[in-house]
Amino acid sequence: MFEKLDHIGIAVKDLEQAMTLYREAFGIGPSLVYESSYTKAKIAFFTIGESRIELIQPTNPESLMAKFLEKRGEGIHHISFKVKDVDSSLTELQGRGIELIDKKARKVREMRR
Repeated sequence: MFEKLDHIGIAVKDLEQAMTLYREAFGIGPSLVYESSYTKAKIAFFTIGESRIELIQPTNPESLMAKFLEKRGEGIHHISFKVKDVDSSLTELQGRGIELIDKKARKVREMRR
């Protein structure tokens, strides 16, 4: 089912502080930083080999990410895999009892450099 690990999404309270940590501790800068009106978050991607780390800071206290941070604190929010057929993979995983963020495929169109 999985072709590769695409990215790991990490919820953070302060994106600038988290980006500084990655720059200083790991010697890497973001490959993409943008704000998403869809998810109501500021997002930074750090490319590591063929995968990426996604740092996500909510911009709206009512957003899903803000509620996640309030309930669970900073840390891993999601793991994203590349698959051949998104909808059938989601159906299969849900049938196995895996908690999903999305039940159907969606396209993210907002990524800006």
